[in-house]
Amino acid sequence: MPLAVYLLAMAVFAMGTSECMLAGLLPDLAAALDVALGTAGLLTSAFAVGMVVGAPLMAALARTWPRRSSLLAFVALFAAVHVLGAVTDDFALLLATRMVAAVSNAGFLAVALTAAAGLAGPTAKAEPWRSRCRARPPPPSPNGPAAN
Repeated sequence: MPLAVYLLAMAVFAMGTSECMLAGLLPDLAAALDVALGTAGLLTSAFAVGMVVGAPLMAALARTWPRRSSLLAFVALFAAVHVLGAVTDDFALLLATRMVAAVSNAGFLAVALTAAAGLAGPTAKAEPWRSRCRARPPPPSPNGPAAN
């Protein structure tokens, strides 16, 4: 596999981690921002809404953009809004940064998955799964054939 495929995979992993890691921080965030725990939970919902809205929108828009510059722009935006979110003490601004991060994550995924498939080539996509997908009979049971 080309190195670029592994770099894209690492970026997707990092973005996915940032999506999920907030759940463990909610009690501390709620206390620090002086909001109820349920209100702080909206930060997770905001990311989900951003992904739901952003995925089809960004996939449609980024389809015609150059891949490399699109990927760099999405990563830069993702990082910038995370830095802004990390230094703010305003809940509304943090909520907005979560939504923008999700839209940029969705855009990155749309371009990165297409780019990775193209970089890997057609044989790399099929070969690892071909041997795993062949139908194999189950191993014999020590108790004899299964009763129907």
